[in-house]
Amino acid sequence: MKVGIIGAGVAGLAAAIRMACRGHEVVVWERNAYPGGKLSEFRLGPYRFDAGPSLFTMPSYLEDLFVLAGEPIEKYFSYEKLEVICNYFWEDGTQLSAYADAEKFANELHKNLGVDRSVVSKILADSQKKYDVAGEIFLEKSLHKWSTWTQPRILKSMILAPTLDLFTSMNAVNSRLTDHPKLIQLLNRYATYNGSNPYRAPGLLTVIPHFEYNIGAFVPHGGMNKITQALYKLALNKGVQFHFDTGVDRIIVKDGLAKGVMLADTAYYYDKVISNMDIYSTYKKLMPDVKHPERTLRQERSSSAVIFYWGVKKQFESLDVHNILFSEDYKAEFEAMQNGSISDDPTVYINIAKKYVETDAPDGSENWFVMINVPYNAGQDWDQLIATARQNIIEKINRNLKTDITAYMEEEDLLDPRSIESRTSSHLGALYGSSSNNTMSAFMRHANFSSSIKDLYFCGGSVHPGGGIPLCMLSAKIVDDIIHE
Repeated sequence: MKVGIIGAGVAGLAAAIRMACRGHEVVVWERNAYPGGKLSEFRLGPYRFDAGPSLFTMPSYLEDLFVLAGEPIEKYFSYEKLEVICNYFWEDGTQLSAYADAEKFANELHKNLGVDRSVVSKILADSQKKYDVAGEIFLEKSLHKWSTWTQPRILKSMILAPTLDLFTSMNAVNSRLTDHPKLIQLLNRYATYNGSNPYRAPGLLTVIPHFEYNIGAFVPHGGMNKITQALYKLALNKGVQFHFDTGVDRIIVKDGLAKGVMLADTAYYYDKVISNMDIYSTYKKLMPDVKHPERTLRQERSSSAVIFYWGVKKQFESLDVHNILFSEDYKAEFEAMQNGSISDDPTVYINIAKKYVETDAPDGSENWFVMINVPYNAGQDWDQLIATARQNIIEKINRNLKTDITAYMEEEDLLDPRSIESRTSSHLGALYGSSSNNTMSAFMRHANFSSSIKDLYFCGGSVHPGGGIPLCMLSAKIVDDIIHE
């Protein structure tokens, strides 16, 4: 078959590799000058920055592509497991390191928070149980195919559905697992991994710690963009053709069939079309004349982000590659976002790739990726919001780290909901498509195929199973399965 793919994000790259490994002729159209979408890099003077995702989990999903292609992954890519997943800081001076080793993590929680050591094993056991029951259903299969629900393994898992906390909030589940407010806050943070609110999102999301603690958090050698480069090189080696700086204008639909794509006045015809573009933009911009799934497209958007990229002329020994400076009132922070604003005391995430990639910054310096969660773009006065947030972030960093961070800044850049939307076509700048702030959110995400247009498929963070590198990889696998079932 001839397969046309719109977008060279992580999911588009993974779909291209899978199609090429099937022996199909694959062409990828990308409007940017580079592959990877959000998973890209740039430089500010002597500093290198990963532009988007900064956490690497579930490397097996990446490795599967190299096994499928019959290529040794070591030829393209290498990584290592983190000993410390994240360092956490609270305003009262409390600090702790979340060790990947469960026993070390339990000791750290006991020493710094007074939490009984047995609590960690209880939390991780609950998280793994949810993955074992629901992982295959909610992550690895299409929720929109009857064939999924008739498989014996799935039917057996559904018997255990009451244990998945689908009708309980994430915060309620975490409060059941521990009564320590700081540990609850730490666990609630995982809702932000798919742009959701832990006080509204279903308790099933407590599955997320399983990926980090029971399987591991990893760091790619050379930075996160090495994931993109490895996938791109593998796709090229499998014969995939790429066209950069070339945006698709229309998907050609005739008699209920996706026939190809239009670029200006030129048509390119394919047997299958796969869109890695945001699902909202795919319909509204590329298929304005077809009937749209309005109910799906109207779903609440996920959160977005404001990211400052700072070149810092100092090294901070108390920080690791991943660091969180928590707000004092976590619930108020999410209420502010729900109201379209930014809390005066936002939780601050600091990623420093220099901790593992020596060439990312000059000697004695660090490349800081400083992010806060913010609402999607609904026409707010972002210039004012960002100016205020920047000052609040700086003051928070100075309080927690006993420093004057502005004295060490020599480079700065910014990414906000407006630029996220313009660069990646993510509707309203939402990072993960629709939010997961209700019980049925997993089922309400758009399917990986069109139910009304034959030979049209979708992958990426705005469709099932969701955003983030691992789930984008799985969306490509689901598309591959559906096309060839």
